[in-house]
Amino acid sequence: MLDLDELTITQGDFALEATLTVPQGGRVAVLGPSGGGKSTLLLGIGGYIATQGGMTWDGEDLSPLAPGARPISTLFQAHNLFPHLTVARNVGFGLRPDLRLGADGWARVAQVLGQVGLEGMGDRMPASLSGGQQSRVALARVLLRAQPLLLLDEPFAALGPALKVEMLDLVAQLADQNGLTVLMVTHDRADAERFAKDTILVAGGRAHPPMPTQALLANPPAELAAYLGT
Repeated sequence: MLDLDELTITQGDFALEATLTVPQGGRVAVLGPSGGGKSTLLLGIGGYIATQGGMTWDGEDLSPLAPGARPISTLFQAHNLFPHLTVARNVGFGLRPDLRLGADGWARVAQVLGQVGLEGMGDRMPASLSGGQQSRVALARVLLRAQPLLLLDEPFAALGPALKVEMLDLVAQLADQNGLTVLMVTHDRADAERFAKDTILVAGGRAHPPMPTQALLANPPAELAAYLGT
């Protein structure tokens, strides 16, 4: 499980405090007012910005580890696909940036492309794909890394409503199949309700411990109610 113990995450002049636990295998939304620190929380856990305090995964101290050494994969809103690389090579980059994968490695790439519904599309170029297909390529790349903790920072926000629902359901299915723990930043209460049993409220400079999503949204604190328009 992920434990944050009196953790302070600093981004410029902003500081976010967090003391919370996310159980292994949980799907947890991160919800709160704009500018409240939702993305800051994920950046701190991922090791991209400065932190002070306790942060462990299954008892291992994450603080001294570089982002690439942490048991974490992150999917941002910008999928950062390489336009000059095929779908398969974009996915393989998540395993080895030099793309020296060998037969077993490329077989794993083909397998994960099948998992996300892109079987047989490894030779396509990103520009030939729809927005939803590009999202699937980015998802395949993080799945190939086979890290137990997945951080999602609104990766499907640019998709239309039906396609976003499809992607959320796919991530939920694959997370459950692979035993992943997922933290998903969202600004949409419907996304939180659909995807996450529990939700972390980020407001007032603090990331609060997860609580049941339905209970939080049924009786939101004032800051969250004003943001959601309820």
